[in-house]
Amino acid sequence: MIPLPLSTIAEITGGTLHGPPDVVVSGPVVIDSRAVEPGALFAALQGKRADGHDFAAGVLAAGAAAVLAQRPVEGPCVVVADVREALGRLARGLLERLPDVTVVAVTGSAGKTSTKDLIAQVVSRAGPVVYPPGSFNNEIGLPLTVLRADARTRHLVLEMGARGIGHIAYLTGIARPDVGVVLNVGTAHVGEFGGRENIARAKGELVEAVPPGGTAVLNADDPLVAAMASRTRGEVVTFGRSPDALVRAEDETLDERGRARFTLVTPEGAAPVALRLHGSHAVQNALAAAAAARAAGLGPEVIAEALSAAVPVSRWRMEVTERADGVTVVNDAYNANPDSTRAALDALVHMARGRRAYAVLGEMGELGAVSVAEHAKIGQHVARSGIAGLIVVGANAAAMAEGAGQVASWTGECVQVDDVGAAVAALSERLAPRDVVLVKGSRVAGLERVAEALLAEDAR
Repeated sequence: MIPLPLSTIAEITGGTLHGPPDVVVSGPVVIDSRAVEPGALFAALQGKRADGHDFAAGVLAAGAAAVLAQRPVEGPCVVVADVREALGRLARGLLERLPDVTVVAVTGSAGKTSTKDLIAQVVSRAGPVVYPPGSFNNEIGLPLTVLRADARTRHLVLEMGARGIGHIAYLTGIARPDVGVVLNVGTAHVGEFGGRENIARAKGELVEAVPPGGTAVLNADDPLVAAMASRTRGEVVTFGRSPDALVRAEDETLDERGRARFTLVTPEGAAPVALRLHGSHAVQNALAAAAAARAAGLGPEVIAEALSAAVPVSRWRMEVTERADGVTVVNDAYNANPDSTRAALDALVHMARGRRAYAVLGEMGELGAVSVAEHAKIGQHVARSGIAGLIVVGANAAAMAEGAGQVASWTGECVQVDDVGAAVAALSERLAPRDVVLVKGSRVAGLERVAEALLAEDAR
């Protein structure tokens, strides 16, 4: 963050200054009292379990310059009506003071975080980049990311999530995208939105915010995304496997560990890419990143080289680890929806050719009325894939077992367990050297602990 006097912060946020106006915030903006650094601004959010105002004295004693608060505290502070909204105003005010920063924003039902990480690694070839850790993609995480930018920053890469109509419009009001990327319209959060058409309406708010002179990067292989071309004032650039896509992949292959190689084709030329990421679905994310980087001014050779060097950044997303006994553990447990689960299962089948494969699957959350049907479809997909075993974790995922049982030709084994501990026990009884295990579920399931337990066994 660029240094700002407290008086300026009060002006930007519409707050009331309490304390010396010449106090300068020179450090980061933080919401965790443990992350305070000298010169920081502490945003005192009120949550269900804690009230940030209770930590004000401690953070000031630890060196924070001031507090952004909803009521006066002892020490320098700016008092606002709503700290969350004030964070957004402050982030917008900061960006207005950084006219040379190119904002790249990504949304979609699946792959947002992985694509955001790829874009950041590619555009870093053109200068300093700021991007969020993990999935900081809401009304708190996004402003905190923006507020990390300073005069050296050339690219600001943001992830924008939505739980309903208007959420992305709010985020783009904080950080208007110069480059807006829409990956796909799937079934994630379909229960909250009430249908894929509403999801498309919400995701399209991103390209509506792209100004004339900006670029909307759209998935040519997803009809609901491609149709968003009519909703933007910016230039439209398409990506995908379609031969009509402006940025596309040709000559695609997968190695034995499910890592893709392909030729990146752009209007400016073609170049070879060898991804270090696992699963064929990573190609689509890489193409989106390539199209975004092209819009930011990078050439095909630089983009291809950077994509080939890119590594997983955010945890629990297709993390592939091989134990000493040859068992391969695929930890994709950060989150799950029907589209991402099918993609992970297809990657599992490819990696396990000639080896036994097991899938440990938990609940896919926020599917609403279609939850039972979608879980059953995943069970059917598992059975038709021909893997050796399915371990279903938790009552809310039980329909997966029912779906698998509906495929009469499947000769594999299905086990239903209540929790993570039981899943680990079931696996321990069945795993043999060289088996491959996929672990995937929504955050509420906490299935990353299954993968961690399997790797801890190896360490012992």
